[in-house]
Amino acid sequence: MQTLAAALAPTPRVEFSRERWETPDGDFVDVDWAGDPGAARLLILFHGLEGSSRSHYARNLAAVASASGWRFALPHFRGCSGTPNRLPRAYHSGDSEEIDWMIRRFASTGTALYAAGVSLGGNVLLKWLGERGAAATELLRRAAAVSAPLDLAAAGQALDRGFNRRSYTRAFLATLKAKANAKLDLGQISFDRRRMARARTLHEFDDLVTAPLHGFRDADEYWKRASSAPWLERIDVPTLVLNARNDPFLPAARFERATRGASRHVLIESPATGGHVGFPARDQWLARRILDFFSRP
Repeated sequence: MQTLAAALAPTPRVEFSRERWETPDGDFVDVDWAGDPGAARLLILFHGLEGSSRSHYARNLAAVASASGWRFALPHFRGCSGTPNRLPRAYHSGDSEEIDWMIRRFASTGTALYAAGVSLGGNVLLKWLGERGAAATELLRRAAAVSAPLDLAAAGQALDRGFNRRSYTRAFLATLKAKANAKLDLGQISFDRRRMARARTLHEFDDLVTAPLHGFRDADEYWKRASSAPWLERIDVPTLVLNARNDPFLPAARFERATRGASRHVLIESPATGGHVGFPARDQWLARRILDFFSRP
Protein backbone atom coordinates (compact mmCIF):
# COMPACT_ATOMS: atom_id res chain seq x y z
CA MET A 1 0.00 0.00 0.00
CA GLN A 2 2.85 2.40 0.73
CA THR A 3 4.43 1.64 -2.65
CA LEU A 4 1.20 2.24 -4.55
CA ALA A 5 0.14 5.26 -2.50
CA ALA A 6 3.40 7.07 -3.21
CA ALA A 7 3.15 6.34 -6.93
CA LEU A 8 -0.44 7.61 -7.09
CA ALA A 9 -0.04 10.69 -4.88
CA PRO A 10 -0.04 14.19 -6.45
CA THR A 11 3.42 15.46 -7.38
CA PRO A 12 4.76 19.01 -7.52
CA ARG A 13 4.76 20.88 -10.81
CA VAL A 14 8.33 21.06 -12.14
CA GLU A 15 9.47 23.05 -15.17
CA PHE A 16 11.96 20.82 -16.98
CA SER A 17 14.07 21.81 -19.97
CA ARG A 18 15.23 19.01 -22.24
CA GLU A 19 18.61 18.50 -23.89
CA ARG A 20 19.50 15.66 -26.24
CA TRP A 21 22.94 14.08 -25.91
CA GLU A 22 24.49 11.95 -28.63
CA THR A 23 25.98 8.76 -27.18
CA PRO A 24 29.49 7.51 -28.00
CA ASP A 25 28.01 4.64 -30.07
CA GLY A 26 25.73 6.76 -32.25
CA ASP A 27 22.52 6.67 -30.25
CA PHE A 28 21.06 9.38 -28.00
CA VAL A 29 19.68 10.03 -24.52
CA ASP A 30 17.44 12.88 -23.40
CA VAL A 31 18.39 14.81 -20.26
CA ASP A 32 15.78 16.81 -18.34
CA TRP A 33 17.05 19.77 -16.31
CA ALA A 34 15.52 21.81 -13.49
CA GLY A 35 16.70 24.49 -11.10
CA ASP A 36 19.21 27.31 -11.40
CA PRO A 37 21.71 26.76 -14.25
CA GLY A 38 24.26 28.73 -12.24
CA ALA A 39 23.97 26.61 -9.09
CA ALA A 40 27.21 25.44 -7.52
CA ARG A 41 25.96 21.86 -6.99
CA LEU A 42 24.35 19.44 -9.43
CA LEU A 43 22.21 16.48 -8.36
CA ILE A 44 21.98 13.74 -11.01
CA LEU A 45 19.15 11.22 -10.69
CA PHE A 46 19.16 7.82 -12.41
CA HIS A 47 15.58 6.57 -12.63
CA GLY A 48 14.13 3.11 -12.12
CA LEU A 49 12.79 0.47 -14.50
CA GLU A 50 10.53 2.18 -17.06
CA GLY A 51 10.84 5.43 -15.10
CA SER A 52 11.37 8.98 -16.34
CA SER A 53 11.20 12.60 -15.22
CA ARG A 54 7.45 11.98 -14.85
CA SER A 55 8.04 9.46 -12.02
CA HIS A 56 6.81 10.64 -8.63
CA TYR A 57 10.21 10.36 -6.95
CA ALA A 58 11.86 12.33 -9.78
CA ARG A 59 9.43 15.23 -9.55
CA ASN A 60 9.59 15.32 -5.77
CA LEU A 61 13.39 15.34 -5.70
CA ALA A 62 13.63 17.87 -8.54
CA ALA A 63 11.23 20.23 -6.74
CA VAL A 64 13.00 20.03 -3.38
CA ALA A 65 16.49 20.26 -4.91
CA SER A 66 15.56 23.28 -7.02
CA ALA A 67 13.95 25.05 -4.06
CA SER A 68 17.12 24.38 -2.05
CA GLY A 69 19.39 26.04 -4.61
CA TRP A 70 20.60 22.91 -6.42
CA ARG A 71 20.68 22.20 -10.14
CA PHE A 72 18.89 18.94 -11.00
CA ALA A 73 19.37 16.63 -13.98
CA LEU A 74 17.69 13.38 -14.96
CA PRO A 75 19.29 11.52 -17.89
CA HIS A 76 16.76 9.08 -19.35
CA PHE A 77 17.94 5.58 -20.08
CA ARG A 78 17.55 4.70 -23.75
CA GLY A 79 13.93 4.50 -24.85
CA CYS A 80 12.53 6.00 -21.63
CA SER A 81 12.13 9.65 -22.65
CA GLY A 82 9.15 9.04 -24.92
CA THR A 83 11.18 8.64 -28.12
CA PRO A 84 12.49 5.22 -29.27
CA ASN A 85 16.25 4.99 -29.38
CA ARG A 86 18.09 4.21 -32.61
CA LEU A 87 20.22 1.18 -31.90
CA PRO A 88 19.42 -2.53 -31.32
CA ARG A 89 19.84 -2.18 -27.58
CA ALA A 90 17.91 -0.67 -24.66
CA TYR A 91 19.05 -0.42 -21.02
CA HIS A 92 19.48 -2.86 -18.16
CA SER A 93 20.16 -3.16 -14.43
CA GLY A 94 23.93 -3.46 -14.77
CA ASP A 95 24.55 -0.87 -17.48
CA SER A 96 27.39 0.88 -15.62
CA GLU A 97 29.28 1.73 -18.82
CA GLU A 98 26.28 3.82 -19.85
CA ILE A 99 26.22 5.95 -16.73
CA ASP A 100 30.03 6.23 -16.77
CA TRP A 101 30.04 8.40 -19.88
CA MET A 102 27.01 10.31 -18.58
CA ILE A 103 28.72 11.15 -15.28
CA ARG A 104 31.91 12.14 -17.10
CA ARG A 105 29.96 14.47 -19.37
CA PHE A 106 28.26 16.06 -16.37
CA ALA A 107 31.69 16.40 -14.73
CA SER A 108 32.99 18.35 -17.73
CA THR A 109 30.81 21.31 -16.60
CA GLY A 110 33.06 21.79 -13.58
CA THR A 111 30.09 21.72 -11.18
CA ALA A 112 30.27 19.74 -7.93
CA LEU A 113 28.47 16.46 -8.68
CA TYR A 114 26.21 14.34 -6.51
CA ALA A 115 24.36 11.29 -7.87
CA ALA A 116 21.30 9.39 -6.71
CA GLY A 117 19.70 6.30 -8.18
CA VAL A 118 16.26 4.84 -7.57
CA SER A 119 15.49 1.12 -7.92
CA LEU A 120 17.19 -0.07 -11.15
CA GLY A 121 19.04 3.24 -11.36
CA GLY A 122 20.30 2.74 -7.82
CA ASN A 123 21.63 -0.72 -8.66
CA VAL A 124 23.47 0.58 -11.73
CA LEU A 125 24.95 3.49 -9.76
CA LEU A 126 26.19 1.24 -6.94
CA LYS A 127 27.75 -1.16 -9.44
CA TRP A 128 29.52 1.75 -11.14
CA LEU A 129 30.77 3.09 -7.79
CA GLY A 130 32.22 -0.30 -6.86
CA GLU A 131 33.80 -0.89 -10.25
CA ARG A 132 35.52 2.52 -10.25
CA GLY A 133 36.52 2.45 -6.59
CA ALA A 134 38.79 5.37 -5.66
CA ALA A 135 38.59 6.78 -9.20
CA ALA A 136 34.91 7.60 -8.63
CA THR A 137 35.87 10.09 -5.90
CA GLU A 138 37.40 12.30 -8.59
CA LEU A 139 33.95 12.68 -10.17
CA LEU A 140 31.35 12.47 -7.38
CA ARG A 141 31.25 14.07 -3.93
CA ARG A 142 28.50 11.78 -2.58
CA ALA A 143 25.97 9.23 -3.83
CA ALA A 144 22.69 7.64 -2.74
CA ALA A 145 20.75 4.55 -3.80
CA VAL A 146 17.09 4.19 -2.87
CA SER A 147 15.17 0.88 -2.99
CA ALA A 148 17.92 -0.67 -5.12
CA PRO A 149 17.47 -4.38 -5.98
CA LEU A 150 21.02 -5.25 -4.89
CA ASP A 151 20.47 -8.97 -5.49
CA LEU A 152 18.66 -9.18 -8.83
CA ALA A 153 17.88 -12.88 -8.55
CA ALA A 154 16.18 -12.34 -5.18
CA ALA A 155 14.32 -9.31 -6.51
CA GLY A 156 13.29 -11.14 -9.65
CA GLN A 157 11.95 -14.06 -7.65
CA ALA A 158 9.99 -11.67 -5.39
CA LEU A 159 8.49 -9.83 -8.38
CA ASP A 160 7.56 -12.98 -10.26
CA ARG A 161 5.10 -14.37 -7.72
CA GLY A 162 1.83 -13.53 -6.00
CA PHE A 163 0.55 -9.97 -5.79
CA ASN A 164 3.83 -8.57 -7.11
CA ARG A 165 3.47 -10.56 -10.32
CA ARG A 166 -0.17 -9.54 -10.79
CA SER A 167 0.52 -5.84 -10.19
CA TYR A 168 4.09 -4.54 -10.55
CA THR A 169 5.43 -7.14 -12.98
CA ARG A 170 2.32 -6.93 -15.12
CA ALA A 171 2.72 -3.14 -15.37
CA PHE A 172 6.44 -3.38 -16.20
CA LEU A 173 5.85 -6.01 -18.87
CA ALA A 174 3.13 -3.96 -20.57
CA THR A 175 5.57 -1.18 -21.51
CA LEU A 176 8.64 -3.40 -21.93
CA LYS A 177 6.79 -5.62 -24.42
CA ALA A 178 5.46 -2.62 -26.34
CA LYS A 179 8.97 -1.21 -26.75
CA ALA A 180 10.40 -4.60 -27.75
CA ASN A 181 7.65 -5.08 -30.35
CA ALA A 182 8.36 -1.63 -31.78
CA LYS A 183 12.05 -2.46 -32.17
CA LEU A 184 11.10 -5.79 -33.76
CA ASP A 185 8.83 -3.98 -36.24
CA LEU A 186 11.73 -1.68 -37.17
CA GLY A 187 14.00 -4.67 -37.75
CA GLN A 188 16.38 -3.57 -34.99
CA ILE A 189 16.17 -6.84 -33.05
CA SER A 190 14.99 -10.39 -33.60
CA PHE A 191 13.14 -12.74 -31.25
CA ASP A 192 10.06 -14.94 -31.08
CA ARG A 193 7.16 -12.48 -30.85
CA ARG A 194 4.66 -15.16 -29.81
CA ARG A 195 6.94 -16.40 -27.05
CA MET A 196 7.27 -12.86 -25.70
CA ALA A 197 3.49 -12.41 -25.80
CA ARG A 198 3.21 -15.46 -23.53
CA ALA A 199 5.79 -14.12 -21.03
CA ARG A 200 4.24 -13.47 -17.63
CA THR A 201 7.37 -12.98 -15.54
CA LEU A 202 10.41 -10.72 -15.68
CA HIS A 203 12.60 -13.83 -15.85
CA GLU A 204 10.84 -14.96 -19.03
CA PHE A 205 11.14 -11.50 -20.59
CA ASP A 206 14.77 -11.03 -19.59
CA ASP A 207 15.64 -14.51 -20.84
CA LEU A 208 14.14 -13.79 -24.25
CA VAL A 209 14.89 -10.09 -24.75
CA THR A 210 17.01 -8.23 -22.19
CA ALA A 211 19.79 -10.80 -21.75
CA PRO A 212 20.58 -11.63 -25.40
CA LEU A 213 20.11 -8.00 -26.45
CA HIS A 214 22.89 -6.91 -24.10
CA GLY A 215 25.36 -9.77 -24.41
CA PHE A 216 24.28 -12.12 -21.62
CA ARG A 217 23.76 -15.86 -22.10
CA ASP A 218 20.39 -15.90 -20.33
CA ALA A 219 18.41 -14.21 -17.57
CA ASP A 220 20.28 -16.04 -14.80
CA GLU A 221 23.67 -14.86 -16.04
CA TYR A 222 22.32 -11.33 -16.52
CA TRP A 223 20.90 -11.16 -13.01
CA LYS A 224 24.12 -12.51 -11.49
CA ARG A 225 26.53 -10.26 -13.38
CA ALA A 226 24.39 -7.12 -13.12
CA SER A 227 23.77 -7.28 -9.35
CA SER A 228 25.46 -4.51 -7.36
CA ALA A 229 25.79 -6.43 -4.06
CA PRO A 230 29.29 -7.84 -4.83
CA TRP A 231 30.57 -4.30 -5.54
CA LEU A 232 29.52 -2.65 -2.27
CA GLU A 233 32.78 -3.58 -0.56
CA ARG A 234 34.78 -1.57 -3.11
CA ILE A 235 32.91 1.74 -2.88
CA ASP A 236 35.05 4.73 -1.84
CA VAL A 237 32.56 7.56 -2.40
CA PRO A 238 30.43 8.34 0.70
CA THR A 239 27.19 6.57 -0.24
CA LEU A 240 23.77 6.20 1.34
CA VAL A 241 21.95 2.90 0.69
CA LEU A 242 18.33 3.27 1.76
CA ASN A 243 15.90 0.32 1.55
CA ALA A 244 12.76 -0.20 3.62
CA ARG A 245 12.50 -3.56 5.35
CA ASN A 246 9.03 -4.02 3.86
CA ASP A 247 10.15 -3.31 0.28
CA PRO A 248 8.11 -5.80 -1.80
CA PHE A 249 10.86 -5.93 -4.45
CA LEU A 250 13.65 -7.19 -2.15
CA PRO A 251 13.02 -9.23 1.03
CA ALA A 252 14.64 -7.82 4.16
CA ALA A 253 16.74 -10.94 4.76
CA ARG A 254 18.23 -10.75 1.27
CA PHE A 255 18.92 -7.03 1.71
CA GLU A 256 20.80 -7.72 4.93
CA ARG A 257 22.82 -10.46 3.25
CA ALA A 258 23.60 -8.25 0.26
CA THR A 259 24.89 -5.36 2.38
CA ARG A 260 26.84 -7.42 4.93
CA GLY A 261 30.23 -6.76 3.32
CA ALA A 262 29.70 -3.09 2.39
CA SER A 263 32.69 -0.79 2.77
CA ARG A 264 33.06 1.73 5.58
CA HIS A 265 32.11 4.48 3.12
CA VAL A 266 28.60 3.04 2.73
CA LEU A 267 25.88 4.11 5.16
CA ILE A 268 23.11 1.48 5.32
CA GLU A 269 19.66 2.64 6.41
CA SER A 270 16.75 0.19 6.55
CA PRO A 271 13.64 1.73 8.14
CA ALA A 272 10.83 -0.66 9.00
CA THR A 273 8.40 0.88 6.54
CA GLY A 274 8.50 2.70 3.22
CA GLY A 275 7.74 0.01 0.66
CA HIS A 276 9.44 0.36 -2.71
CA VAL A 277 10.19 4.08 -2.99
CA GLY A 278 7.03 4.52 -0.94
CA PHE A 279 8.43 6.64 1.86
CA PRO A 280 6.06 9.22 3.40
CA ALA A 281 5.20 12.03 0.99
CA ARG A 282 4.60 14.34 3.96
CA ASP A 283 7.30 17.04 4.03
CA GLN A 284 8.97 15.30 1.06
CA TRP A 285 10.83 13.02 3.47
CA LEU A 286 12.82 11.05 0.89
CA ALA A 287 14.03 14.06 -1.05
CA ARG A 288 15.04 15.83 2.13
CA ARG A 289 16.86 12.76 3.45
CA ILE A 290 18.92 12.59 0.25
CA LEU A 291 19.73 16.31 0.30
CA ASP A 292 20.61 16.15 3.98
CA PHE A 293 23.11 13.36 3.28
CA PHE A 294 24.53 15.20 0.29
CA SER A 295 24.96 18.41 2.29
CA ARG A 296 27.26 16.84 4.85
CA PRO A 297 30.88 18.07 4.76
